Amino acid sequence: MTEQTVKTNTDSRGVRTISLGRPDIHNAFDDSVIAELSQAFAAADKDDSVRIVVLAAEGKSFSAGANLGWMKRMASYSYEENLNDANALAEMLRRLNFLSKPTIARVQGAAFGGAVGLVACCDLAVASPRASFCLSEVKIGLIPATISPYVIGAMGQRAARRYFLTAERFQADVATSLGLVSEVVEEDQLDNKIDELIEALLGNSPRAVAEAKKLVADIAGREIDSDLIADTSARIAGIRVSEQGQEGLSAFLEKRSPNWIQ
Repeated sequence: MTEQTVKTNTDSRGVRTISLGRPDIHNAFDDSVIAELSQAFAAADKDDSVRIVVLAAEGKSFSAGANLGWMKRMASYSYEENLNDANALAEMLRRLNFLSKPTIARVQGAAFGGAVGLVACCDLAVASPRASFCLSEVKIGLIPATISPYVIGAMGQRAARRYFLTAERFQADVATSLGLVSEVVEEDQLDNKIDELIEALLGNSPRAVAEAKKLVADIAGREIDSDLIADTSARIAGIRVSEQGQEGLSAFLEKRSPNWIQ
């Protein structure tokens, strides 16, 4: 691509901001942007210097979802071409959802279609009152298929039944009540709130944070049986004897800060 549409920046704390950078088209995405995002998420996951990932967007919109030109191209694709295209989107979402570092979505404006999936894949989402959301796929004869596992996980089956079917636009306060958004703050306070969350996250063991995130993904929805009990017992035993587990326990008992706090 001649123009960079996904921008990354890492600060001295190890906070990497990945930004959608096409405000002129409301950060609508296509297969090229999906590939850039996928690469950016994979790079952040592998980089040990990265502690936290913030997903943001330039301009007044978070993302309008699919780019019109991309949709025109998809309309002429064969089933196999559409399947390959959908698989690329699904893989990008998977990488974001299962990224081993904590993720925060900074939602300053409208998030439509696949952009709702991006928000749902993040661990935390902070939105301004101006932010709005719409699962608009059925309006053009489509369904929100690849994003559905993450959106249903974030806002539940009941809400998904409504908004998948009606394609109603809903505001940030409703998104918060549904669980899609963590908190709504005035737009000029977005960065301050995100910094508060970053500081809270940076005070915690990087390995424990990664393992706690994985714990939620692995345990959610499982039956509480002997296998699950054995699994969770093994996990706590393993983290207790790990290097960071030992450091954290020692620091607590010795009333000092652990070594991951700079």
